Amino acid sequence: MADPAWTAIVAEDEALLRDAFVAQLADAWPGLELVAVCDDGAAALEALAEHQPDVAFLDIRMPGLTGLEVATAAAEASPRTQVVFVTAYDQYAIDAFEQGAIDYLLKPVAADRLAATVQRLQARSQADAAAVAAALAKAGAGMSRHNATREPLTWLTASAGRETRLILVDDVAYFRASDKYTSVVTSDGEALLRTSIRELLERLDPAVFKQVHRSTIVNLRAVASVVRDESGRGVLRLRNRPETLTVSQPFMALFRNM
Repeated sequence: MADPAWTAIVAEDEALLRDAFVAQLADAWPGLELVAVCDDGAAALEALAEHQPDVAFLDIRMPGLTGLEVATAAAEASPRTQVVFVTAYDQYAIDAFEQGAIDYLLKPVAADRLAATVQRLQARSQADAAAVAAALAKAGAGMSRHNATREPLTWLTASAGRETRLILVDDVAYFRASDKYTSVVTSDGEALLRTSIRELLERLDPAVFKQVHRSTIVNLRAVASVVRDESGRGVLRLRNRPETLTVSQPFMALFRNM
């Protein structure tokens, strides 16, 4: 029987696939404790930072933060966590995943393949950080090339009082969830969308717009500077807005090169 001290999170945005994988995992690894089951990348990153699990099973294609971005940020947010990617897309540097630094499972997940992954995880020590970084970099390059073929959102139709505004996405400084709406903030003011943060993340250019908090997406081109405070969180100063934006501690790894 597996060591009951092992803990894990699962991140998968499709509910039926998520439930099925959790059930498979319970059969394959009875002693594993699932400390969080997440439906998007932001929730997964926050769960990693909070629980510091032994293993993270991450879908690659998720709204907002991809599984690759979560894994990259996890190197700082939860360095002891070993990552297994669960994906329907075998073009994402599968060869790199097979080099022992990380593992992958193709959807639909076969029971014997999951059993082999469990054995691999139980048998190995903490992954070598350099090997993980190299594999993630290679996989991230493939993900970026794939995303480049998608046509990002260019215009938004938003409401400001009785007025309907047509807003160029490039002019947006940031988006923030507000009750049932999403606030769109530009240098000229604010308007409201009936589109959720989750839906926006699926349509925005991921190279330009980054989630910095579960309720906030920022346009990197609108950021003047980022400063880390004593608690590990960050503060973003904007070019054309007076307010600052808080970056949750788990998301700070995404701004390491700024």
